[in-house]
Amino acid sequence: MSEKWSPTDGIMELPSGVLVRGRGLRHPLPSGPLPSFGVYLLGKQPPATEWESRWLRWPDFRLPKDRPQARDALREALARAGDERVEVACGGGRGRTGTALACMAVLDGLPPDQAVEFVRRHYHHRAVETPWQRRFVLNFGDA
Repeated sequence: MSEKWSPTDGIMELPSGVLVRGRGLRHPLPSGPLPSFGVYLLGKQPPATEWESRWLRWPDFRLPKDRPQARDALREALARAGDERVEVACGGGRGRTGTALACMAVLDGLPPDQAVEFVRRHYHHRAVETPWQRRFVLNFGDA
């Protein structure tokens, strides 16, 4: 078991109290402890990291190319966040990252129709950027 995150900028507390860091990969790595696991949401494979990670092919402003794989990766991230430092990141840290965090909130028990507002309130006010990303979150609870 690794040292957990401390609540700071970019760290979002899910309804169960689990902490997950969202960030934009175009920004410098935040100071403090490194993640122990990351889920990276990009159209092309991300650079290697010092920590274990999964890559989801997820083009900017779009949806994941493989939705079952996305569900599996976000389930794994949520499960690991209970004992590990988990981060979810895309290029800018808002649209895809916000969508993934909202989906994780749904997996954590939040009703899908409340997840986008929850992430906007607790992570970033502009999270989940497109109507299809919002619809993806709403339908995430049905899959």
